[in-house]
Amino acid sequence: MDQEAVDEIVDTAIENNEVVLFMKGDERMPQCGFSERAIGLISQYRPDVHTVDALQSLDEFRVALEEHSGWETIPQTYVDGEFVGGSDILAELEERDELGDELKEENADAVEDESVDDEIQSPF
Repeated sequence: MDQEAVDEIVDTAIENNEVVLFMKGDERMPQCGFSERAIGLISQYRPDVHTVDALQSLDEFRVALEEHSGWETIPQTYVDGEFVGGSDILAELEERDELGDELKEENADAVEDESVDDEIQSPF
């Protein structure tokens, strides 16, 4: 992808989503330990997090994200258009019991668990 297209993807994702995570891979298959850690931490509070796979054009995503945060490292988390941090910052917030507040947990939309089959009746 060219830089202009990636800039547009980043700008739109930050603008249109309350919580967005730019990561390597996606929520179902993170492609690095830092991204896996970040999505794991965020998903505890915001199962409705929007993710963007930066591996589709890594160098261009690094440039675009640096324009927003001053950092080129990935993953990066944004809440209400503001840069929060990467996996280390998320872990620090979790340690201080502040991550749910930072992610505005109370605004989370319910996300149905696709692995649950409603047709199966439990005998218990």
